[in-house]
Amino acid sequence: MTAQNNMPVKQILTVTELNRLARNVLEQSFPLFWVSGEISNFTRAASGHWYFSLKDQAAQVKCVMFKGRNSYVDFMPREGDNIEARCTVTLYEARGDFQLTVEFVQKAGLGALFEAFEQLKIKLEHEGLFDSAFKKAIPKHPNNIGIVTSPDAAALRDVLTTLNRRNSNIGVIIYPTPVQGKGAAALIAKAIRTANERAEVDTLIVCRGGGSMEDLWQFNEEVVARAMDDSAIPIISGVGHETDFTICDFVADVRAATPTAAAELACADMQTLIDQLHHLWRRLERRVDTGLQTRAQKLDYLARRLISPAQQIENKFNQTRQLKHRMDIAFQGILKTQQQHVLQLQNSLAQLNPKNVLARGYAMVQDDTGNMIKSSLQAKVGEAVSIIFHDGSADATVNRIKSN
Repeated sequence: MTAQNNMPVKQILTVTELNRLARNVLEQSFPLFWVSGEISNFTRAASGHWYFSLKDQAAQVKCVMFKGRNSYVDFMPREGDNIEARCTVTLYEARGDFQLTVEFVQKAGLGALFEAFEQLKIKLEHEGLFDSAFKKAIPKHPNNIGIVTSPDAAALRDVLTTLNRRNSNIGVIIYPTPVQGKGAAALIAKAIRTANERAEVDTLIVCRGGGSMEDLWQFNEEVVARAMDDSAIPIISGVGHETDFTICDFVADVRAATPTAAAELACADMQTLIDQLHHLWRRLERRVDTGLQTRAQKLDYLARRLISPAQQIENKFNQTRQLKHRMDIAFQGILKTQQQHVLQLQNSLAQLNPKNVLARGYAMVQDDTGNMIKSSLQAKVGEAVSIIFHDGSADATVNRIKSN
């Protein structure tokens, strides 16, 4: 930036601009990293956020862990605790405070465990122990369920209570083993192998209650993972709480969030099965009723079309009677017509009958040979003739002939 006389002009930042630039530089320069230290000045705000400082012998730094992150921490930090925090560097602009935004915390020393966990996880995943293609299906209706856990564990009581509530008819066999402490991993693996050797259960639940990473570490041991992978019995892993993940969870055929959830996955709820059965029964009844009604209607339709031999004969007789009746009517009509025609002919013939003509006052004249004399020219004087009337005749002699 220049001004008159080409003299440089200083750029003056506001405090807000300065702090924002400093915050951007810090956040871009420090990716997500781990830092260890001792907790001091720990405060849990009403909002649920945690505010504290991490210190060592020579320095300290302010930290904030927001509620959305600290809700996943399985312990409550206290003054003097040595922890390891995964965090980012930032600057609180309003006060210009340099601070860390914590994403995750764990008790000091867990870093090595996490490293071992990740290395084993990568190794077993590379070998295919986590491959879903090799996972076995959990039987829907098992006869017996095995449980690998400590007889004194609260998780066992939860599992037994859940199994009894869902289906009290299922047999339960417990394969007792310590689930914490030195050598527990080998004993857990032995219990899994024992269940397979006995082959007396359809499903195996491997479980224990929640705890820290150290508490659950026996379920991150390779010997347990190998035993689960070798198992011919389908295995449900119910180790820890919903946010806990162990190597067993990845190797098992099914991972449950809690031991109780594992029991729920191991067997169907009897009441649910009964409700489903009633539902299917009602559907079957409706289908049967509908089928019977449909077939009854079809039967009625066919029955209307089906005529018995007696009915067929009766129908033929009826048809014959109808034809005869129609023939009688037709014959009577023809006969009447013919009668009328004959009557007409009779009338015509009567009208043409000579006798009838004679009855009206006319007469016929025949010569002595019986020939009709139709004209005066045929008559001869002195000839004997016969005069025929309608009711008789008379003999006569022609005396005189007159012509018109």
